[in-house]
Amino acid sequence: MTESTAARKPRRSAGSKAAGTTGTKAAGTTGSKAGTGAKRTTRTTSTTRNAAQGSETELVQLLTPEGERVETAENSPYAEYAAYVADITPDELRGLYRDMVLTRRFDAEATALQRQGELGLWASLLGQEAAQIGSGRATREDDYVFPTYREHGVAWCRGVDPTNLLGMFRGVNNGGWDPNSNNFHLYTIVIGSQALHATGYAMGITKDGADSGVIAYFGDGASSQGDVSEAFNFAAVYNAPVVFFCQNNQWAISESNEKQTRVPLYQRAQGFGFPGVRVDGNDVLASLAVTRWALDRARRGEGPALIEAYTYRMGAHTTSDDPSRYRHDDERAAWEAKDPILRLRRFLESANHADEGFFAELEAESEALGKRVREVVRAMPDPDRFAIFENVYADGHALVDEERAQFAAYQASFADAEGV
Repeated sequence: MTESTAARKPRRSAGSKAAGTTGTKAAGTTGSKAGTGAKRTTRTTSTTRNAAQGSETELVQLLTPEGERVETAENSPYAEYAAYVADITPDELRGLYRDMVLTRRFDAEATALQRQGELGLWASLLGQEAAQIGSGRATREDDYVFPTYREHGVAWCRGVDPTNLLGMFRGVNNGGWDPNSNNFHLYTIVIGSQALHATGYAMGITKDGADSGVIAYFGDGASSQGDVSEAFNFAAVYNAPVVFFCQNNQWAISESNEKQTRVPLYQRAQGFGFPGVRVDGNDVLASLAVTRWALDRARRGEGPALIEAYTYRMGAHTTSDDPSRYRHDDERAAWEAKDPILRLRRFLESANHADEGFFAELEAESEALGKRVREVVRAMPDPDRFAIFENVYADGHALVDEERAQFAAYQASFADAEGV
């Protein structure tokens, strides 16, 4: 079961909802409003405090940390978001839960493999599963996604085999998948540049007359890059059908939000002339609903939008980072209480949407996924140590030749030492 579902191409079309589980409708790919006339409008807003300004900031939230869906009046100005998940089914909810659990298991396995020397580096998504799965399941098959290097959950939603994500981190390839086969671009290491790539692609879609949408992912740290501001400006001026999805996980490596911005990130969109929304990034329903809304308006020709998913990076920035040097354990403990997977599980159990059999089967699938990931990675070839010197210059270069010779001598020194 793991083999078929993890590697499958997502079944999404303009007229059908996405599916998070095999054989069931997936949660979140329709791109059109669902149940706008439903009386059960399930959306609430809460507030967060901006430390720099001391102001209250609205936060779109559909599922509380305790796992409760909160009713709100149909005439609420935020009911538009809630309409996109008002008719979500138990099957779809279980699909979202499954996606988050398997994505977290894959991420944990990759982290362990790096610690065992099988990968050179890994950027964990721990704690950000809801933001990624919710937004990823909001996309249609014909939409195009431009990720950073941490969007493992979005890749899962787009049907990219998770083992394909590991080749670059093992150093055996420059990506591992064909971007056009899943409309999921290769991981981008340069901070913020993918926002420009996404905007240019979206401008091209407009010229082609297509009704697809584009979504660009970046972090709070990348929002300080000039590339992101330039992308905002071009997207606004040319009314590009692009959604900017910022995963604000509170830390740009070791720099906190307070050292990056004086206003909430989503408010930056106002200065460029398009809407911005802050969503509870640990709430998969809110992430799904708001992203559906943003992509829907983009496809209708209403231009760009900025979504700030307010979440938390539970682990290190990458496996080369030590977060204990710049943040306190009590901060992490406070966010653990808002865990996105536990939140949805509480709701599934309280609403009788899932039984112990479902959770047991999912645990078995999770174990099978972990085993497959380990086997595939360990079967990958060792990286070619000299590949780094290839294709630097079209016709070769004396300095590169010199560096290659120095590196070859360095490698040979290990063989000499072993022979002593």
